[in-house]
Amino acid sequence: MERFDAIIIGGGPGGAKAARTLAVGGKSVALVENAHWGGVCLNCGCIPTKMLLGATAPKALLRGLERQRVAKGVVGVEYEALQKRIQRYTRAASQTLAKGLEDAGVTLFNGRGVCADPHSVRVLGPDGSETAFLSATAIILACGSRSASFPGLAPDHDAILDSTDLLAIPAVPESLIIVGAGAIGLEMADFFSAMGCTVTLVEAAPQLAPTEDADIARELQKLLGKAGRVCLTGVKASSLLTREGKAVLRLEDGRELTADKALVAVGRAPNTSGLDVDKAGCALDKRGFVTVDERLRASPTVYAIGDVNGKTLLAHAAEHQGAYVARQILGAAEGAYEPGPVPSCIYGALEVMRVGKTAKEAQAEGDGVAVSRALLTGNAIAQAGGDASGFVKVVWQKNRMVGIAALGHGVSHLVTAAQLLLLGHYSDEKLHQFMFAHPTLDEALAVAIQAPREPAA
Repeated sequence: MERFDAIIIGGGPGGAKAARTLAVGGKSVALVENAHWGGVCLNCGCIPTKMLLGATAPKALLRGLERQRVAKGVVGVEYEALQKRIQRYTRAASQTLAKGLEDAGVTLFNGRGVCADPHSVRVLGPDGSETAFLSATAIILACGSRSASFPGLAPDHDAILDSTDLLAIPAVPESLIIVGAGAIGLEMADFFSAMGCTVTLVEAAPQLAPTEDADIARELQKLLGKAGRVCLTGVKASSLLTREGKAVLRLEDGRELTADKALVAVGRAPNTSGLDVDKAGCALDKRGFVTVDERLRASPTVYAIGDVNGKTLLAHAAEHQGAYVARQILGAAEGAYEPGPVPSCIYGALEVMRVGKTAKEAQAEGDGVAVSRALLTGNAIAQAGGDASGFVKVVWQKNRMVGIAALGHGVSHLVTAAQLLLLGHYSDEKLHQFMFAHPTLDEALAVAIQAPREPAA
């Protein structure tokens, strides 16, 4: 048995952040990872996706300038070369992360971590045999999540793919059905559409981007329709199967759609199967996520962070939680976990940014909710980029800013300024303390804050 101050299961953003913080703080740390150092985000999620979108970004810029009749030309993307570049980058980044952790004093274990009791973890090899038995004062579960599926809508990894499959596909298909229009589905649709693929988005919810307000979703669907994307919302899928090498999606209304490939992007499921959390005194909710208290404790000796606790399925949320738990163990943090206004983005030629509450969330908490908006058409930088579609929106709850959202080209770049504005409570009366550079897209935030407020619909 090897003894440590802390054992962390999962080497993704949350686990790696917690491990490094604890090691720098003088604790002995074991970090167990079954697949890739850096987790899904670095290896087959956020980072590869953004590198795909980065390669096609010049196409959107050129398209906007062509509409203004100020530029013309062709941007070609070498897909095979792009895939090789992504593989080289993610492999090197994963290796660099592992080396940095080791240099910080973290002991790395390759294998699947399984809870043995409230203080112990078994490390299993590929054949299921035990390769190490670890003991510690505290255990942190940072196991992450995987692509979810529903009965009748499961990937067969042939014509029906999950997001990991699609990221590694050897060639761009001529046609693609995407089931699910959340962040993953929208970003994949953006890239493959830009590569010349015919894309159809199918979403069971009444709108695209179901976690956002309806006004954002309506404008997004209108703009995507103008770009040639087929978006079907409020329709449920009854089955998805491979037939004669093609993906065939049957909808509950009887329609049948066929494409070369289909992506199932219906959310994420926690990696808790076989984790034996009950042996560590932990419990799972009905969806399989580890239940935690206000301090992210799953039991007196076990914490759960990131996707595996189901609170906020974002890489930076996992990192933030990992740092908090590490400070708890080091005795440097007290009280309940407070994430503050959580930032999120959907990337692509058209982007969605939000920090804090939606108007719908604020309305669910009571009356006194208003919104103010600024159209991007009035912003010089948006105009210079060739596409000034979209808007910035501020959500007010009893005269206090509680959320900022935006839709448009490049609005993900507003996310940090928006978070700082919310954290600093820079209402219109206090806005003079915050200096905006000119000309920038950021100025649209100031215009939205100072715009007339209307009751939230």
